[in-house]
Amino acid sequence: MKRGDKLIVVTLSLPVVAPLLDVIKAAADRMSGATVAPSALVDLDPEMRAEWSAELLAAQNDEVKEFLALFDEEFFANGRISFKADNAEPMIRACASVRLSLRAAPLANLPNEVLETGEVAFADLEEPVRKAFMAYLFLATIQELIIQHLDSAILDEE
Repeated sequence: MKRGDKLIVVTLSLPVVAPLLDVIKAAADRMSGATVAPSALVDLDPEMRAEWSAELLAAQNDEVKEFLALFDEEFFANGRISFKADNAEPMIRACASVRLSLRAAPLANLPNEVLETGEVAFADLEEPVRKAFMAYLFLATIQELIIQHLDSAILDEE
């Protein structure tokens, strides 16, 4: 079996994850019109910059759409999401894009240290910020699980 053929299955707690999907979908909707990654395209002529930006936006939106599609009827039936190893990297990028969107708003007022360590007094956060923060941490966890799986798959091949 080739690495790309290997199926990655993640079992999630439906009662915990389901409410976060609304936050993630809202972030995805907000970012559908503009790329969330910082752009270093200032040296390009305007036509080239517009074309490049359009390609980046299309890729971002496709990856996020593919990620959100993981949370289908099967997920709501058994709490599992699955995908092949060959599309794991787009899933990591989709999670990163949504996390960047959440950082821009509604988590803009939280310091980077808090976002990266996860150390925050949840009781002190307003409900929308608390949910966004939990979604941010959930997406980070998904990224870590995928990376661990890819690392072990690479080591198994050697």
